[in-house]
Amino acid sequence: MSAVPSAPSESSGCPEPGADRYDALDAPALRTLLAQRDQQLAEQGAALQAWTHAVSHDLRAPLRHITSFGPLVHELLQEAPGLDAATRQEALEFLATMDQSARRMGRMLDGLLQLARIARAPFTPQTVDLGALVHEVREALAPRCADRTVQWQADGPWPTVQGDPALLRQLLAELIGNALKFTQARSPAQICVTGECGADGHCTLCVQDNGVGFDPARAQALFGIFQRLHRESEFEGVGVSAQAAPGAGCTVSVCWSAGML
Repeated sequence: MSAVPSAPSESSGCPEPGADRYDALDAPALRTLLAQRDQQLAEQGAALQAWTHAVSHDLRAPLRHITSFGPLVHELLQEAPGLDAATRQEALEFLATMDQSARRMGRMLDGLLQLARIARAPFTPQTVDLGALVHEVREALAPRCADRTVQWQADGPWPTVQGDPALLRQLLAELIGNALKFTQARSPAQICVTGECGADGHCTLCVQDNGVGFDPARAQALFGIFQRLHRESEFEGVGVSAQAAPGAGCTVSVCWSAGML
C-alpha cells in the first residue's frame, strides 16, 4: 500500500521547497534581519575603504624609490667601465621598462583612489542642463585636440535632467575623453554626442566616434578594472573607463530611468 502524502502544516513554520525563505518571517524578524545586513554592509564598506587607502598610499613609497633611483642607475650605466655598447644598451632598455612599469602602477593606484572617492561621494541630485554640461566638458578637453581636426555633432536639442552634476560631468569627461583618445589616428575625427529623454522618463546619453573600435567578443572586459582592449603602446590609460567593431568606431550609450543619474 502506498502512503498518501499529507499537506504541509501551516504551523510547522517550514516553507515549501522553492518558496521564498523570507515569507515565513514576520515584520519584527525582517527588521532585525535588515539591521544585521546593514551592519554587515557597513563593516564591509569600511574594510574596503581601509584596504583601498592602504593600497593607494602605502605602496607609493617603494614606487617613489624605484622612480627616484632609476635616473641614478641610468647615469651609473652610462659611466660604467668595461661594458660593451650592446650590453650597456640592453641594460638601459631593462631600466626603461622598469621605470615605465613603476609609473604605470602609480597611475593604477591613482585610479583605485579615484574609485574610492567616487564611492564615498555624496549623491546630490538636482536639475541639470545636459547641453550646458556637454559644452563645459568640450571646452575643458579642447587643449587635447588643439592640433587635430575634430568634427563635432553635439548641438542638441538637449534635455534637462535630474542628476548629480559632478558625477554627470565626470561621466561625460571620461566618455568624450575616450572618444578623443581612440580617434587620434583619424583625420578628421568624428564625435557625436546626443541626449534625449522619452515620455516615460527614461533618458539616454550616447557618445559615438569613428575611432579604432574593438572586438565585440571582448566587450565583457570593457568596464573591468585595469582591463584593456588595446595595447598601452597604442593608447594611454589603465582601462578603468557598447557597440563597436575593429576599425569601425564605437558607440557608448548610458541609460537611466526617471531622469535620475
